[in-house]
Amino acid sequence: MAAKPLNGAQIIIECLKREGVDTVFGYPGGNVIPIFDAILDSDIKLVLTRHEQGATHAADGYARVTGKTGVVLVTSGPGATNTLTGIYTAYMDSIPLVVLTGQTVTGVLGTDAFQESDISGMSFASVKHSYLVKNSNDLPRVIKEAFYIAHSGRHGPVLIDLPKDIGMAPCNAPFVDSVDLPGYKIPGKADQEAVEQAAATIRKSKKPLVLAGHGAAISGASRAVKELAEKLGSPVSSTMLGLGVFPASHELSLGMTGMHGAVAANKAIHECDLLISIGSRFDDRITAKLSEFAKQCEVVHIDIDPAEYGKIIKPRHFLCGDAKAVLEQLLPLVEKLDSAAWLKTVDSWKKKYPFQYPKQGGLRVQHVIQTLYEVTNGKAIVAADVGQHQMWTAQFFKCDYPGQLLNSGGAGTMGFGFPASIGAALGNKTGFPVCAVLGDGGFQMTLCELATARNNNLPIKIFVMDNHFLGMVRQWQDLFYDKRYSGVLMENNPDFVKLAKAYDIEAFCISRNADAKRAVERAMEINDGPVLVHCVCEQEDNVFPMIPPGASIDDILIERPKAIVEKPTGGT
Repeated sequence: MAAKPLNGAQIIIECLKREGVDTVFGYPGGNVIPIFDAILDSDIKLVLTRHEQGATHAADGYARVTGKTGVVLVTSGPGATNTLTGIYTAYMDSIPLVVLTGQTVTGVLGTDAFQESDISGMSFASVKHSYLVKNSNDLPRVIKEAFYIAHSGRHGPVLIDLPKDIGMAPCNAPFVDSVDLPGYKIPGKADQEAVEQAAATIRKSKKPLVLAGHGAAISGASRAVKELAEKLGSPVSSTMLGLGVFPASHELSLGMTGMHGAVAANKAIHECDLLISIGSRFDDRITAKLSEFAKQCEVVHIDIDPAEYGKIIKPRHFLCGDAKAVLEQLLPLVEKLDSAAWLKTVDSWKKKYPFQYPKQGGLRVQHVIQTLYEVTNGKAIVAADVGQHQMWTAQFFKCDYPGQLLNSGGAGTMGFGFPASIGAALGNKTGFPVCAVLGDGGFQMTLCELATARNNNLPIKIFVMDNHFLGMVRQWQDLFYDKRYSGVLMENNPDFVKLAKAYDIEAFCISRNADAKRAVERAMEINDGPVLVHCVCEQEDNVFPMIPPGASIDDILIERPKAIVEKPTGGT
């Protein structure tokens, strides 16, 4: 007698195992019960979060740390729609996710059935691809394609919508070992003639600058970036998501560029005669006033996505391909440049304009982050939320390794940091501690995931920077709106220590700079579960340097101006 065929739900789980999936983040509901039932019989770890947004951010953090595709499993209707913020966050930062959403049975699709939602349509603008499965025999092909699309080329999220009856129906189709996607081409090496032309331009430079972006980290190009910089004698700046691609401790490192980047990094972009951008998409936080950005230099743009060619900046040379592969083509063709005078100038900027902060007054977020860096010797994985503390983390936690600093860059998603740290802790193989640096605003958006951290005994060091303000918005209202504070005061924040202890999480509070070192050291000693440090910080502190939106790099603010700056046109 022939063996009974597996049903769709069992096939889904078997396909996940074949893709190397060992962890799934999710939340159940009626239309995914068959899949949740099937996962019981597997060795895949199911991480039950407390909200679907938390599941998606956790899968995102897991993907960033492991380099694998994060997997999310949620139910239909609001379960599916609650993942949209996380999907969008991953899409903007090119993070590979496969999001499995439940759906009502196929027979009533389009009738506004209970918990029916057109999640494929809703997510269309924020996924690389989406599927609505209407035949259980399509499952092996669809899942193989989804993982391939998510983790090839420019990474990103893929959504698979699964009607309940598809999970219950038998599947007679064989498993799939390869994909056939006509028209979907993955760039590898760049055109050799284009590489040679770019090399010829590079050899003429006397004031070169390398800009390391997130694409360089994704491709594993860190070593090649370092080799290029050292061979040329070129300083290196980084985007926020590119921090760690080039070691911050290296003498050629200028640190982060952009709105709140280092003065030296921004001045170097403004003064260089050659800009080699590796995996950066020239977003508005980097370019500032576009008409003034890099107008004096030749631009060599390396990117795997041909859609980035000329989208923001029209480069002299566009090398379309995987960053690591393109750099390996380029390296034999370039040589040491006559950049000694340039390096001397850049070094003088670094010395003249270091990141700094006031030492007087109450507890400074900058001081806590700098202390965290010193206590860990820079060897930690740090997930930051969004806001002032995020910028200070990028400034004062100097990353020497790619993937150390987890940020929502393109989306700027408040609530990202804490669940991302959960995913990072579950995927962490480095031996480094995982820390979450959060603002009081963003933390309260996803703090229910304290239960997830506790239930999985994850030794996350949670630093809640509590200034009772939505700090970055308040800063803009301070600088550009004559201190007309509207909707930014966080009244009645909870006692975060009591809150953590309600989840059986050890916690304590500090409010003085003098207590920061002891607090960080104490947090590092607790490894049998999470620990929360409530940092009661200076309320009205501002992040500098700052290039006001719409302004040029020449207009960078080193400190708060006495006069109100003209109202900006961009968002925070």
